[in-house]
Amino acid sequence: MVFITEHDVIGKGKPLYRIGRYIFDTGESFDDGSHILYVNGAYRDETPIGRLMHDFSCTDPADMYYDVLAERVGFFKTSKEGVAIMCKVMEDMRNESLQEGMRQGKRESMKATAERMLADGTLALEKIAEYVGLPLEEVKKLQAGQSI
Repeated sequence: MVFITEHDVIGKGKPLYRIGRYIFDTGESFDDGSHILYVNGAYRDETPIGRLMHDFSCTDPADMYYDVLAERVGFFKTSKEGVAIMCKVMEDMRNESLQEGMRQGKRESMKATAERMLADGTLALEKIAEYVGLPLEEVKKLQAGQSI
């Protein structure tokens, strides 16, 4: 797993942090094959990582060190086909975000309606769950004052 962060989240001024796993109780290494890397996206120097982080922040492919990356960025920024692909990707991301927002809004509305029904106190929990479309367990949590 690689995380490229905007800033030095570990705060030690290193370009790269390799995170290992160990067993707390024994202090022994736990080598399960997983690897976590944090890359300091703000790091700049003439090393390969420093140059790559520079390239990741460039908007103009002509300013990039790595030709392969510059060619791909140029393709997506300047060619008709690349621009069309990027427009489609951005549209899909926007639609996904809108759909998630609508789902979240609907869920909040369902929750608010269930809370009003619970406050009224005239309906059984099963009926509230049925009417608002929430699982019975979530209605019970709302009744207990817990968040869902």
